[in-house]
Amino acid sequence: MPGPDIVFVFFTAAVALSLAPGPDNIFVLTQSALYGRISGLVVTLGLCTGLMVHTVAVAFGLAAVFAASETAFTAVKLIGAGYLLYLAWQSLRAGQTGLTGETPDQPGLAQLYRRGVIMNITNPKVAIFFLAFLPQFADPGFGALAPQMLGLGLVFILAALLVFGGVSWGAGYLGTWLRTTPKAQIVLNRVAAVVFIGLAVRLLISQR
Repeated sequence: MPGPDIVFVFFTAAVALSLAPGPDNIFVLTQSALYGRISGLVVTLGLCTGLMVHTVAVAFGLAAVFAASETAFTAVKLIGAGYLLYLAWQSLRAGQTGLTGETPDQPGLAQLYRRGVIMNITNPKVAIFFLAFLPQFADPGFGALAPQMLGLGLVFILAALLVFGGVSWGAGYLGTWLRTTPKAQIVLNRVAAVVFIGLAVRLLISQR
């Protein structure tokens, strides 16, 4: 693992990157506003699990192979966009769920966790970003690069967990307040659908 000064700089950069508006934190915000703080935290855990997958891929060279293949990049991009459009369709058909308590329209925690995992691992831009970002902080002078990559990935995941956890907690309060307004759940579902469609379009037009 690199020295403490390098790790601190890396952690600071990771926090800043996690705070920047992007698909992951927007996804956490909408899910937290719709389903509550605990649901948002579960989605966050799913997203961080996806980051673990990308970290392992970078550490062992799989991301480099993926980044070099236009076919693989496009295939993953299409899968990710298709999943986001599926979530948009689910939000549009959800209508107004009950303003108090759980309803059949509300996904379970396991389903929310899977959403976070799929959302992250089907975004090829994350894999390429990790491939470009992590090696900048690895140093052969500190030993083998693969363990360093894994360690840096865990530091990045910690930063993302703290930031996304804060977003989910704050958005959960917002959702609780909005759900006290008549038909607020319909509005939240429609907003979530628009966000999912926007993220899908952004993913479809993305380039390596």
